[in-house]
Amino acid sequence: MWNEPYLETCCRSALNRLKAAGPVGRPPGLKDGPCLVRLEGMGFCTCRPDGRFELTAAGLARHRSEILKLAEPVTA
Repeated sequence: MWNEPYLETCCRSALNRLKAAGPVGRPPGLKDGPCLVRLEGMGFCTCRPDGRFELTAAGLARHRSEILKLAEPVTA
């Protein structure tokens, strides 16, 4: 059963750019700002005190499953 929130194409792209930005994060004020705010609301990224957005563990997992199309690692 599908139980993950749907990501629009623009938000999937923002998630991928966020991953590509790495520890530097994405600055505020870019065209993908509304998507970053939406991703933050879903727990996939967080806005740091300096205003830049960075991936959370949930965002990294979502990137792995939706962008890279990889299954989640199995943990015992």
